[in-house]
Amino acid sequence: MPIKISKDLPAAKTLREENIFVMETDRAVTQDIRPLKILILNLMPTKIATETQLARLLGNTPLQIEPELLTVSGRTPKNTPMEHMLSFYKKFDDVKNEYFDGMLITGAPVEQMPYEEVDYWEELCEIFEWTKSHVYSTFHICWGAFAGLYYHYGINKVPLEEKLFGVFEHTVTHKGSMLFRGFDDTFLVPHSRHTTILKEDILAEPRLKIQAESEKAGVYAIKTAEGRQIFITGHSEYDATTLRDEYLRDKNAGLPIKVPENYFPNDDDTKTPLCTWRSGANLLYSNWLNYFVYQGTPYNLQNIPAI
Repeated sequence: MPIKISKDLPAAKTLREENIFVMETDRAVTQDIRPLKILILNLMPTKIATETQLARLLGNTPLQIEPELLTVSGRTPKNTPMEHMLSFYKKFDDVKNEYFDGMLITGAPVEQMPYEEVDYWEELCEIFEWTKSHVYSTFHICWGAFAGLYYHYGINKVPLEEKLFGVFEHTVTHKGSMLFRGFDDTFLVPHSRHTTILKEDILAEPRLKIQAESEKAGVYAIKTAEGRQIFITGHSEYDATTLRDEYLRDKNAGLPIKVPENYFPNDDDTKTPLCTWRSGANLLYSNWLNYFVYQGTPYNLQNIPAI
């Protein structure tokens, strides 16, 4: 089944060109199917690129998906036209009385700040608390994962000596994990961050289980027993050129930045990077939607049990 999005959303054109079945809202209403309602809190500065990346993964399943875009209040985006925000994004007050099958909370370029100094931290805390009773399964990405672990479990981030930047090998450490069902013994994931979380802090919290990790990148995937909360420290949703764009942005600005590891052929930044993580990304999101959203969420969303 398709992903159900507005025909005017920039992602719609891109997904059609990639042969991903997109169903426009006016056609979807004629089908007697309840799509999975997925809320996306997009905290990334390149909002249109992130929308497309996530829509691509959500649309690559047999399920009909109806995404809703959310932003925090009081923010004027620097890299996204205001008309786009007004046309496609809602604020928390617009959705706080609704219920959702699933929710994605993205990363944000604020990871080196203390959480309490982030100007939308109070609102984010309110959203985190709201997910416990209004969302069946919440999927946290990178800084969104670190912030969620801090809010829900008091686990703080730890600064790295240098930026973790590149594509790294991972292994599934929880054998039988449904989140990683069908994965190869090793798989690749991009990372781009200045902070991490300590494995011993996760192991000390009995409500959390590590699902996958990396010798170089550390803990990658964590979930609660029933998968109502999932925390992913990397960026499997990234396009083939996302790390390149970040690298060239910082390099051209004269900032200290190393070539992303295991990314450019022979570490030559004049060569075209290869996407080596796409199949794992598609499988990760398909498993989440199937095993932790579709197979668990109640048909009547108002019956979602509180965590």
